[in-house]
Amino acid sequence: MGLGVGIVGLPNVGKSTTFNALTKAQNAESANYPFCTIEPNKAIVPVPDDRLEALAQIVKPERIQHSTVDFVDIAGLVKGASSGEGLGNQFLSNIREVEVILHMVRCFDDENITHVEAGINPLRDIEIIESELIFADVQQLDKKLDRLKRQAKLEKGAQAMAEIATELRAHLDDIKPVSTFSRKEDENFKILDKELRFLSNKTIIYGANVDEAGLASDNDYVKAVKAHAKEVGADIVVLCAKVEEEMVALDEDEAEEFLKELGIEESGLKTIIRLSFDKLHLASYFTAGVKEVRAWTIEKGWKAPKAASVIHNDFEKGFIRAEVIGYDDYIACKGEQGAKEAGKMRLEGKDYVVQDGDVMHFRFNV
Repeated sequence: MGLGVGIVGLPNVGKSTTFNALTKAQNAESANYPFCTIEPNKAIVPVPDDRLEALAQIVKPERIQHSTVDFVDIAGLVKGASSGEGLGNQFLSNIREVEVILHMVRCFDDENITHVEAGINPLRDIEIIESELIFADVQQLDKKLDRLKRQAKLEKGAQAMAEIATELRAHLDDIKPVSTFSRKEDENFKILDKELRFLSNKTIIYGANVDEAGLASDNDYVKAVKAHAKEVGADIVVLCAKVEEEMVALDEDEAEEFLKELGIEESGLKTIIRLSFDKLHLASYFTAGVKEVRAWTIEKGWKAPKAASVIHNDFEKGFIRAEVIGYDDYIACKGEQGAKEAGKMRLEGKDYVVQDGDVMHFRFNV
């Protein structure tokens, strides 16, 4: 659907290790030196969803298909990236193409793993990365503002756009991200953001990468990141990227036992995937048949015809109606037939807003 999550951070904070575990494949090189990742690695990651397994227990399908999230492993940024330091300009352009940022932050000491800033200080690291995003936005906005000022002399409509761009430029001068700009609901701002794709306006999830000992209780580094995340209204997931990568080789039962030994209810990666899916404003509806039980990915708020189009464009063009059973009703009634008999199947028209978890069947005519 063209929506993705970019994994960013300073070099050697666990980005590629996290990516390897996310994709369950060692296709993102991890090495103990900066810039080991040059081209962004991309992967499509299935979204864990226990509801699919529950549906499959009833339907007994030949296969199960999950919703997915696109993750991009973006090479490590350094101080001065917005001015071209390291391979900064290239990496910043990669970030511009994603909608959500997973900002990996190192929260453990290990003298065998070098740190580009020579010392562990997660709040400093966060400030470096997020300042570079702001500086990159300034560069983009300055180019646009020059054009707008010229247009404003000739075009009446350009004046309002130039004014809001000027206000935003003053806001960025204070090293404040676009996300905290007071006039984000202004239509002219929305037009600017759609065109320039401001880096500092993207949703951020912090990934606090700890060592194995750090999984048992929060260390001081994690406490600092959690306090910062609360202050800026961001989500945070604590994980040990190395442990997550090692778990790739385990089967489901072994992984569950391993997590119990560590005192963890759920893998940090599963939490990241689910949270990313939600932050991308995505939802899933289900189709359930003997061939396949499948989750179909849609954007929250889509109406039935648009939701049907992810199966096939003809479903939207020739949409007649949708047969809908809520997930809880489907499970309680032990399937479609039971739901029909209990009066739990609804016929919905073109204005129906599809809900996460709906079990659906579309009627169409082309």
